[in-house]
Amino acid sequence: MTFIQILKIICAIFTIVIGVYSAALPRRLKGFTGLEASGPRAISELRTVMGGLLIGLGLAPFLLPGIPQVYQTLGIMYLVMALVRAVSIFVDKSTEPSNLISLATEFVMGIILVV
Repeated sequence: MTFIQILKIICAIFTIVIGVYSAALPRRLKGFTGLEASGPRAISELRTVMGGLLIGLGLAPFLLPGIPQVYQTLGIMYLVMALVRAVSIFVDKSTEPSNLISLATEFVMGIILVV
């Protein structure tokens, strides 16, 4: 197993962990992402989008082993997230350190997964 393959596995596991955290503890996302659920419907959306989506995408490389495009798809997701976040940082003037850290993390993980 190469170093880049190990990094890809770590990225997929990280994606799953963030998804599980989001699905299990949606009320705690405010401290992590700035998102705050205003009611039961909002909590359901946080669990689903921030939780379920990330869990599913993170699990995909393990459920479909040997298909490099699965890691690439996960990488494209992170690169698009980084692009949208970069635009948002500029347009919304949101240069908070946590936002910049998220941008860097998404970009680096995206590159690792696409390679």
